[in-house]
Amino acid sequence: MKNICKFIADYMGILVLVVSIAALMWPEVLGQIKPTVINPLLGLVMFGMGLTLHLEDFRIVFSRPKDVIIGCLAQFTVMPLLAWALGKIFSLDEALAVGVILVGCCPGGTASNVITYLAKGDLALSVGMTGVSTLLAPLLTPLLVWLLAGKSVDVDVVSMFLSILWVVILPIVAGLAVKQLWPRQTERAVDYLPALSSVVICTIVAIIIAANASKLLSGGTVIIAVVILHNLCGLSFGYLISRLLGMTTAKRRAVAIEVGMQNSGLASSLATLHFATYPMATIPGAIFSVWHNLSGAVIARWFARKA
Repeated sequence: MKNICKFIADYMGILVLVVSIAALMWPEVLGQIKPTVINPLLGLVMFGMGLTLHLEDFRIVFSRPKDVIIGCLAQFTVMPLLAWALGKIFSLDEALAVGVILVGCCPGGTASNVITYLAKGDLALSVGMTGVSTLLAPLLTPLLVWLLAGKSVDVDVVSMFLSILWVVILPIVAGLAVKQLWPRQTERAVDYLPALSSVVICTIVAIIIAANASKLLSGGTVIIAVVILHNLCGLSFGYLISRLLGMTTAKRRAVAIEVGMQNSGLASSLATLHFATYPMATIPGAIFSVWHNLSGAVIARWFARKA
């Protein structure tokens, strides 16, 4: 069973791609699942993340605050501004532009720690950045979305703040609490959690793509190009900024991966909840989920070979 779970976790990017293609080809199958299940599924992923965290992981915030601050500043400036700029450059319609901005304003992705580890980057910094950016998300994500998209669409900042608390923060806190109360039982489950998270993320992506399959097939080329550029530019700028600031190679890799890999599942969830009148706003998050796992696997292999 552990070998199967390891296979699922190691090849998550390929599995997401396969599931996405299947959802495009047979949307009627997964299209019957209502998008309202996305929030509980994402909460399950966040709960699993909480189970894998240690309170010691957050000590880096106090022992190396400069590194964490640099990483989080890059996270919440580079990706939001890139999202806004790409929307303008490619003249995206309101729904797709909002979706791209949502992706850019979300915290680091849950898979970034695994990719950083495989890339031989600074894992402690990666975990610290993910934790801090996730804790900042209830405040910064709604605020940034309002600043960048508030002129074109109605953004309910308070409602979005509460959604992130319920879907992200509370499940993580619950996971940390369970880990503290039942450490032995939790340790036994840790080996299976990456595979469970991978399966859940695949399900979320498939539901979103199946619900918008016809629209994606008819005009998805531009948004796919935007999502790819968003991710690649985020990875590049993250590395460049950390290099200019004199960070070590291992730290550069961690910052680049944290900046470039977003919690795109959260972006799709927020789009479903708060931009129901713009159904295509969920699409950028779904495509990003597929692409950043593929690009993350490639960049991890490349960095590891250089190391």
